[in-house]
Amino acid sequence: MTRAIFQPPKLRREECEEGERSATWLELFFDLIFVVAIAQLAHNFKEDFSFFGLVKLAILFIPVWWCWIGATFYDTRFDNDGLVDRLITLLQMAIAATMAANIHHGLDTSSVNFALSYIAFRGVLICQYLHAGYHVPQARHLTNWFAFGFTGSIIFWLGSIFVPLPWRFLLWGLGLIVDFATPLTAGKRVVKVPPDMAHTTERIGLFTIIVLGESIVAVVGGVSGRQWTPVSIAIALLGLSIAFSFWWMYFDTVDESPLHAMKKGKMGIALTWLYSHLPLTIGLTATGVGVEKMIHGLENDSITSEKILFCVAVALCLLILSNLHWTSCELGQTKCKRILTFYRLGAAAFVLTLAFASNILSSLVIITLVAIACTIQIVLDIFNTCS
Repeated sequence: MTRAIFQPPKLRREECEEGERSATWLELFFDLIFVVAIAQLAHNFKEDFSFFGLVKLAILFIPVWWCWIGATFYDTRFDNDGLVDRLITLLQMAIAATMAANIHHGLDTSSVNFALSYIAFRGVLICQYLHAGYHVPQARHLTNWFAFGFTGSIIFWLGSIFVPLPWRFLLWGLGLIVDFATPLTAGKRVVKVPPDMAHTTERIGLFTIIVLGESIVAVVGGVSGRQWTPVSIAIALLGLSIAFSFWWMYFDTVDESPLHAMKKGKMGIALTWLYSHLPLTIGLTATGVGVEKMIHGLENDSITSEKILFCVAVALCLLILSNLHWTSCELGQTKCKRILTFYRLGAAAFVLTLAFASNILSSLVIITLVAIACTIQIVLDIFNTCS
């Protein structure tokens, strides 16, 4: 029993797994902290629902998402669910909770604490990779590369603590560039130690579900404590249908085939697919908040900027979905995926057209037309002969 609890990290191999690996209870529990972080980000954006607020949302969203991605990709290779791993996960959850607690003022008074939380989370990940590399020699080239690159990023984040605002954010950006570039330049190192593709896809899907859940929270928040009228109920149902449409479009048509390019060393294709999920989840979060603003807009329908931003958020999601389909074209799925790409691009163009006409269209009309555009996407997907 003692050996099982304190066993060192072992390299996971898909061919050695008994059946398709699913998310563990520990991984699902770990995700709950990021549910809180996404909720905090959405709350911040709701308080400042503007294009500047969208920029602030993205600045804080990126480190949160990258921490989750880092932990997820480590777990697909090395986790063994022993006592040490559980304690490390507890530590990561505590650090992620600290990040979430500092999100509200993460770009001003709490920016140092937010940066320290990010440094701590990534520091734990670096230690994990070094520990895994020590016990798994065949993975050492990859783990050392990740440890070296991620350490370089931390140096920028540490330096940002001693730099005043807004220059602090410049160092954050440089650190994130190093972070994102490190897997991109891993190349053949990843070929020898690829992640579990099926499990990775499931985990990314679960994070997408978390973000879509914020849309449901937004709908409930929009109608909660307000007088229920046929119009407000209609907008709430339309907002729910938009979230459901994005769920359908993602889980029915987005496949993980580009991720398999990692096994061939084609990191550009694989990471284009992976990194596209970042703006997608930001867009889905903004869309959820936008639905709530559309419900509130019934009382003051003259706020055209909010209607424009709602349309931009939806269009962003559609554009990223088209990019995910197009990335699959690089692996030979040309006909089917290109058709889906053009479906999404057409819908995005239509929604952006609504943004230009938002000064003459009511919130109800806009959200109705957006919901119809999303529903048409589902109908087209159902009758797509390539599916």
